[in-house]
Amino acid sequence: MIETFFGLGQLDSPAGYFAALVLGLCFGFCLERAGFGSSRRLAGIFYFTDMAVLKVMFSAMITAMLGLAYCLALGWIEPGSLYFMPTVYGAQVVGGLLFGVGFVMSGWCPGTGAVGAASGKLDALVFLGGALVGSILFNKLFPVIKPLYAWGESGVLFVYDSLGASKPAFVLVLTVVAVGCFWGAEAVEKKRVGGGHYLNSPFLKTFSAVLVFLAAALFILPSAPGNLAGASAGESGAGRAGAALPARETSLLQQIESAGDHMDPVELADRLMSGEQGLQVIDLRTPDEFKAFHIRGAVNVPLSQLPDYLAPTRNEGIVVLYSNGMTHPAQARDALSRLGFENVYILTDGLQGFMDACLKPASLRSEPLPAEMVSRIDRWRRYFTSPAETAKAGAETLPPLPAVPLPGIIPTDWLGENLGKNGIRVIDVRSQPEYNTAHIPGSIYLSVDSFRGVVGGLPSMLLPAEMLALHLSHMGITPSDLVVVVPGGDKTQDATLVGMAFERLGHKRYEILGGGFGKWVAEKRPLDNRLPQITPSHYPPVGNSDTFTVDYRAVLKVVREGGGIILDVRPADYFSGKKSDEARGGHIPGAINRPFTEDIRKNESFSAFKPVDELAAAYEKLIPTKATKVIVHCRTGHQASQTFFVLKNLLGYTHVLYYDAGWTEWAARPELPVK
Repeated sequence: MIETFFGLGQLDSPAGYFAALVLGLCFGFCLERAGFGSSRRLAGIFYFTDMAVLKVMFSAMITAMLGLAYCLALGWIEPGSLYFMPTVYGAQVVGGLLFGVGFVMSGWCPGTGAVGAASGKLDALVFLGGALVGSILFNKLFPVIKPLYAWGESGVLFVYDSLGASKPAFVLVLTVVAVGCFWGAEAVEKKRVGGGHYLNSPFLKTFSAVLVFLAAALFILPSAPGNLAGASAGESGAGRAGAALPARETSLLQQIESAGDHMDPVELADRLMSGEQGLQVIDLRTPDEFKAFHIRGAVNVPLSQLPDYLAPTRNEGIVVLYSNGMTHPAQARDALSRLGFENVYILTDGLQGFMDACLKPASLRSEPLPAEMVSRIDRWRRYFTSPAETAKAGAETLPPLPAVPLPGIIPTDWLGENLGKNGIRVIDVRSQPEYNTAHIPGSIYLSVDSFRGVVGGLPSMLLPAEMLALHLSHMGITPSDLVVVVPGGDKTQDATLVGMAFERLGHKRYEILGGGFGKWVAEKRPLDNRLPQITPSHYPPVGNSDTFTVDYRAVLKVVREGGGIILDVRPADYFSGKKSDEARGGHIPGAINRPFTEDIRKNESFSAFKPVDELAAAYEKLIPTKATKVIVHCRTGHQASQTFFVLKNLLGYTHVLYYDAGWTEWAARPELPVK
């Protein structure tokens, strides 16, 4: 068995230094003999006059690959004794581009630059000086460029795994490619400068045949190469007494020491209730235990299938593992970390800890709790209690979601059948006198203007996420609630403006009642005039969900450069400038007009959106594709919220933007063009 310095943890030992020195001298000697002490010759590859760089590069790659493949296959080297460089896509792509540009400009790379300097080449010395300065700058600027340094980190990946090929097949294909490059390089040199002395020579033919034979022989070896990724993770030389830990093991231990591998039950509960995208909760218990009770949103995956299950979303989002205790999740998390999964956490104290922290009734706690904490526990219990636990806790499970998109239009039939059930909240956005006179039982009154205010000197702007979340907290709404917004009369835009608040908070569980309050009354459904009892909640603000609101700069860019459609939804007289109640009349140059009222059909007793197919046909005439960038605006964002809702949630347009400040801001800025 061949022991490596890395496997023995002796890279920094005197023996390791001596071996590196000898290998470096030999490497430099070989480069010098190959003519790599001349930048002119190195640069020849870019002019197709000297292909030595290509031939040497492939020779080194194929020699190392075949040698390593045979050593592994014959059991001479343990995979765990080798260091496998992690894949960091962003850093490696940018670094490769910088390296390539530097090579083209100077004719040197760091290794050949050292050879050239040893040979007395002044330009090589200048190159090495620049490399030294660059290294110092990299060190000094590292806090700034650190995000790039880890951009696209994906752990240890192997090309053959990504291609779904076996290692022998990959070795054979790459060897054939290298042989083809050898022949191609000779042909190019012969055509360009009359070189190519080895082309069709017995040596090149024999050399090529030997390489292909050695690569093909890997298929028939009695012992196939082991799983490099797994072996590098679990069978490294770090496990031997006195061995230094590989970087991945050290990083793993540091995470464990700082509790960076755990997630608290309360944090997990809040993340699940907020509907966080990319969060995966995995239950590692037996299927019978999972069926009896599990955390809502969790999936049951056997330990042995975890790597395959997580492979499609490798290092995307957050993965939380749990079981009855912490032993199995901890072992699974460590194994996944060694396999390159860097986003896996374990649930602190397991399922029992989650039940004690989040599902245990406040009345059974050993100490009195603040009112806010009692409210949070009640919300957790309502959200996470499964049918198996319902009989014990006397809680009511959430009703099934309506068979319509979220967000979307919900029929009065569904609300009538599910009204009053746990997890259903109804918001009435009519005027307060109308609400006080009669409203849907249990509904909460909301003035839409309470969601708007002065932001940055601009009036009637949708409030920041933190303030909107505070409003919802006072209304007792949680991220898990399905909220039904009820407009009145012909003011559907009031409901969609509330929808914009939910969009800003990332709350996708909201619907607008089809036909609004008028349809509810016309169908003679129950009414009430009592004010509901509300228990305040804690709605966590989400500050990164609003990727759709734009300012005047983004609109001006479209005006000047194109690349999108500006859709003005004000009435036609205001668009043309015939009427104006702002600093200037008219419209943004290049904008097209479709008044928001054209999306609504009025009946005798209520108004409702036109049929989806009718709306789709109308907007297809204005917008080329579902992926076209569309910026909607009106005067203050109120009417535009309705068009935003139609395009994004009813018709499925994927790039809809919302110019909240609208004509109020545009008209007041004299530097902005008006038509």
